Amino acid sequence: MTQIEPPTGRFEGPNGSWRHQFAVRVYYEDTDLSGVVYHANYLRWFERARSDMLRLLGIDQRAAQEAGEGVYAVAGLTIRYAAPARLDDAVLIQSHALDLGAASVTLRQKAFRDDLLLAEADVRVGFISPEGRPRRQPAAWREAFANLLAPEGTA
Repeated sequence: MTQIEPPTGRFEGPNGSWRHQFAVRVYYEDTDLSGVVYHANYLRWFERARSDMLRLLGIDQRAAQEAGEGVYAVAGLTIRYAAPARLDDAVLIQSHALDLGAASVTLRQKAFRDDLLLAEADVRVGFISPEGRPRRQPAAWREAFANLLAPEGTA
């Protein structure tokens, strides 16, 4: 049987590097009684997009966790809902880095249907040790995120 790989999205933007694009489709299970996407599902889509963005950047959280180095954990989240998504909509999640610290990175993630903004979130993830304490991110990971920082005035 042929192995089918799940979608991972792609990077687009200046020099083809700074904005991650990840497509999802609205399924019946994503909607609530009113027929629109349940608010928590945007968080799930944003998490999937972040996970695949990390994978494309060469950031292997599983290997870091198994080696006892640490993992990323969400440290803060602000979300704004602008318009509803509905069954069968194709939704594009865009993600880019806003701020990079020694132990954390802040990302802006937006969900669109065509050109219509549905939701946007600023998510701060911190790198933590196996004991749950903040720890400096691996240098290669910081460098990968530095290449994703949004140019001035484009956030």
